[in-house]
Amino acid sequence: MTPTDFARHLTRFLGEYLPAQRNVSPNTIKSYRDAFTLLLRYCQGHRNIAPERLRLDQCDTSLVLEFLHYLETDRNCKSRTRNQRLAAIHAFFRYLQSESPEHLLRCQQILAIPFHRHERAAVPYLHADALGTLLAQPDLSRVDQRGHAVLLSVLYDTGARVQEIADVCAGDVRLDAPSHIRLTGKGRKTRIVPLMANTVAMLSDYMREHQLLLSERRDQPLFFNRYRRPLSRSGIRYLLDKYYQQAREQRPTLPDRISPHTLRHTKAMHLLQAGNPLSVIQAILGHVDIKTCSIYASADLDMKRKALEATPQLTPAISPSSWRSDQQLLEWLRTL
Repeated sequence: MTPTDFARHLTRFLGEYLPAQRNVSPNTIKSYRDAFTLLLRYCQGHRNIAPERLRLDQCDTSLVLEFLHYLETDRNCKSRTRNQRLAAIHAFFRYLQSESPEHLLRCQQILAIPFHRHERAAVPYLHADALGTLLAQPDLSRVDQRGHAVLLSVLYDTGARVQEIADVCAGDVRLDAPSHIRLTGKGRKTRIVPLMANTVAMLSDYMREHQLLLSERRDQPLFFNRYRRPLSRSGIRYLLDKYYQQAREQRPTLPDRISPHTLRHTKAMHLLQAGNPLSVIQAILGHVDIKTCSIYASADLDMKRKALEATPQLTPAISPSSWRSDQQLLEWLRTL
């Protein structure tokens, strides 16, 4: 059976364009793959179009809008998930514009489908005392938990994404001054993040104990499981949750759960509270756009309050009677 034009272009998009030309991370490619898997299943189940028979001329705005509606109603997806699937579809049809110009109008019509607005949740982060309680949970008399203590400290100190920590090798760590760690983030972009003295001391002991300072072990994972294989994202989340629940037993007022990303937010908030500009936070966290860091500036109530208190109070004092006595004004206000 001859492959359809949709099959050919989608295969090139996922298999060649994203990894080779855009240098997109494997996780992003998997996310896009999952979006199109759902789309193909929708076409088969609701439009009676088999995946191997779907053509580009059948992919129009009505199909995409019906698919998005199906995600929200049948699959109960929230706006964030719906937007994530739409972003994958947008990326494909943006690529298709140059690959198949005869479908340019169709592509632009699909690219015009807007994302749903959604309420942004408050930035979750830990205050210094809560973070100290968490980092104190591993039992340093045990070899395995000493490694877990180093993992939690590096996760916070670098503000790294969980996948970035999972990918770190021994050769990515420099213990000599200036001490730093090399992280590979989204889009396979590499950045250098300095390490604090306490973290360097812990890493030095940990790497010496596990013989990770040897030149022949530079390519070995920095954090590994019992089989010396890299810790997975789920493994790191499990360890964090384990010690966080122990911390909650000591501090019941802590939120029910956190994620590795909470430590990333925590690092950003602590940097901001220490007076660092957003450009420094952007460089450490590896954000492409400095606007992304603005969520931290808007999240700290104490900083907002101090800024307001430091602002000269120039608003004139107004007596309530000055307008309450104006009956015409009151009548007009009631008509609104």
